[in-house]
Amino acid sequence: MTSPIAPSDPGPEAHEPPPAPHLRRRRRSSLGRQGVEVFVENRLAVVGLLLIVGLVSFSFLGPLLHQTDQVHTDLANAYVAPGIAGYILGSDGVGYDQLGRLMLGGQTSLIVGLSAGLLATAIGTVWGATAGFVGGWVDAVMMRVVDSLMSIPALFLFMLIATIVTPTVPILVLIIAAFAWLNPARMVRGDAIALRSRDFIVAMRGMGGGPARAVRKHIVRNAIGTVIVNATFQIADAILYVAYLSFLGLGVPPPAANWGGMLSSGLSEIYSEHWWLIYPPGILIIVLVLAFNFVGDGLRDAFEVRLRKR
Repeated sequence: MTSPIAPSDPGPEAHEPPPAPHLRRRRRSSLGRQGVEVFVENRLAVVGLLLIVGLVSFSFLGPLLHQTDQVHTDLANAYVAPGIAGYILGSDGVGYDQLGRLMLGGQTSLIVGLSAGLLATAIGTVWGATAGFVGGWVDAVMMRVVDSLMSIPALFLFMLIATIVTPTVPILVLIIAAFAWLNPARMVRGDAIALRSRDFIVAMRGMGGGPARAVRKHIVRNAIGTVIVNATFQIADAILYVAYLSFLGLGVPPPAANWGGMLSSGLSEIYSEHWWLIYPPGILIIVLVLAFNFVGDGLRDAFEVRLRKR
């Protein structure tokens, strides 16, 4: 007489309960620490972060320690050499303290660059996530808009608009963000196409979730690494665009200042011995842009799944 066949044991994995909330939080915390470790391993990224903190402090806290008059001209003290009459970095052609001018210019460059970069990233994220998730003819139309705008040189569009309207800080932010969102849109769209067929998206749609919820709660959150990394590069590009426009005389009008405008004014002294009007603003622009690019490279490594799970 044969004995009845015992049901196969499904194994201990089938009886394991789902991870408790504190275990999930611990896992996310572990991934966060691992991401920080990967970022710190990139020495250029750490140097870039320190440079950004230093330049922000120089621009916004420096005027509290080195107070100067950046509104009224002083022709009697024009072209004072550095270290003379209390001018640490000399003065320009109308008597403005060059060090104080660099601090004021840094405020404009950072405010416009950060605001325009973040606004462009936000617009591009929503546009790309919507196009990639919905797909079909909606995706085709939305991405043709992106392709059409990308075929036109961005600097040409910036110059055209800047000549029509009076450049102010809010106007510069809107001008730059209006066309800088195209690259983030393409990148986020790629992530959205890869995510829309994942199980949790399919389950959410099966339970009646709409596209708006999917984009807001799932697509954007799972593409946050791409968004954050791209934001750093967009900020660097926006700072360069501000410098380009100001260099061409389309920046914020005096007495406001930014490093691109200071560099443009200093180039008229290229054949003189007034070196302090040319090199400092040019070096600060290069350092700030490189710093954001270094931080972007470090964040890209930190959010890379293969590196975070090694």
